Amino acid sequence: MKNIALLLADGFEDVEALGTVDFLRRCGFNLTTVSIKNEKVASARNIVVLADILFDKFDFSDISAIILPGGGLGAINLKNHNGVIKTVKHFFDEGKLVAAICAAPIVFDKAGILHGKKYTMYPGMEKDMQTGSYQNSPVIEDGNIITGYGPGATFKFAAKIAAYLGSGNEAEKVTKDMLIF
Repeated sequence: MKNIALLLADGFEDVEALGTVDFLRRCGFNLTTVSIKNEKVASARNIVVLADILFDKFDFSDISAIILPGGGLGAINLKNHNGVIKTVKHFFDEGKLVAAICAAPIVFDKAGILHGKKYTMYPGMEKDMQTGSYQNSPVIEDGNIITGYGPGATFKFAAKIAAYLGSGNEAEKVTKDMLIF
């Protein structure tokens, strides 16, 4: 099974981060939560979670995909972390999957990977983007980039990631078992 890293920063959107982790782990992926600052990370709703590992201590070499949850402050914190920008750019350049939901595509914009690409994000935020072609859709896949609308699109976003990584049948089973409509 493929290894995935989901990056956490203070202010992350609860549903997008934890729903994605839950869904993809149910699909059998080895998903590691990676905090950019502290082991304890506070969500946008002030739910404190314990990340599996810190960014500076994590080895990304065996990772097939990197996921960025949104949340306004969380996305800004990810965008302002030089290591995150370099890692996203490296993953994209290597043809590995990079996925972001809600406000987090701002990281992709800063990393310069949206040129000629379609993306979606939380409606209204696209006006501040410098590159890419915004699509008003819950989930968009363009090459090795997957983006999602916001909290309500979390499970579609996670299912698209699972399918991209070769576990579409498992994603369909998890969707059914979780009663996702």
